[in-house]
Amino acid sequence: MTTLSEMMNHLRNRFAVAGIEDPMAEARILVGGLLGLGRTDFITRSEVQIDLDDEARILDAAGRRTRGEPPYRILGHRCFRGLDLRLSKGTLEPRPDTEILVQAVLDAIGGRRDDALEILDLGTGTGAIGLALLAELPKARAVGVDLSEDALATAVDNAAAYGLSDRFSPRLSDWFDRVAGTYDVIVSNPPYIRSEVIASLDREVREHDPLLALDGGDDGLDAYRKIAAAAAHFLKADGIVAVETGFDQRQPVEDIFTAKGFSLAAAHRDYGGNDRAQLFRLL
Repeated sequence: MTTLSEMMNHLRNRFAVAGIEDPMAEARILVGGLLGLGRTDFITRSEVQIDLDDEARILDAAGRRTRGEPPYRILGHRCFRGLDLRLSKGTLEPRPDTEILVQAVLDAIGGRRDDALEILDLGTGTGAIGLALLAELPKARAVGVDLSEDALATAVDNAAAYGLSDRFSPRLSDWFDRVAGTYDVIVSNPPYIRSEVIASLDREVREHDPLLALDGGDDGLDAYRKIAAAAAHFLKADGIVAVETGFDQRQPVEDIFTAKGFSLAAAHRDYGGNDRAQLFRLL
């Protein structure tokens, strides 16, 4: 049998040959996820032998990774603001930069965290944004909207895993088409990649994230136009609209919303210093 240390060295070398950018980090993600190991376990348990069944699972996962499948897709789940969320074919893999959007909403809510807020999460996917907000807003309720039945089923499962089912409602809808009521927060990480760019994306993204969650139309701004055009009809007095944007889309997105009677309330950059989240209020 192989020791944990030997397996890690094997994966590091294998991933390096395959051109994976950070081979040891990705080896830790896969092995840690498959065996339930924390970061310190790789030091304190380095000479522990891996049984044959686990070794086979690891090698199978490694083969999938070298063929371009992202590590969290292989594991079937990814952590987002402390929530370990199940992934599926119909869901975008939640990224750390989207946590900026969640924090921006919480900052804007301020002293209203204990209020019975109503949240609309457009393009909910795994439910990441809506569920992360519910986890920190004990009296809030959220409606998660998606055009994918698979995504909605995944979001419902994720809500159940954290005891949030009674405050999270799925809604199959093309943006606002089947939405009713008014909301304190309308939030979205919409598709914002230009159609012509999709084919040039990294293999991990273009082959494994759903096209529905990526393609933002010819200029990448189609979703923002739809949200800005209808949001006022679903927004409570003093409500906010919060959206994630591409690194170069801050000004055009602001222009789209201001043309529909909104003003920019706040803008936030991501961990890499790029424009990432914008919040709007009605004038």
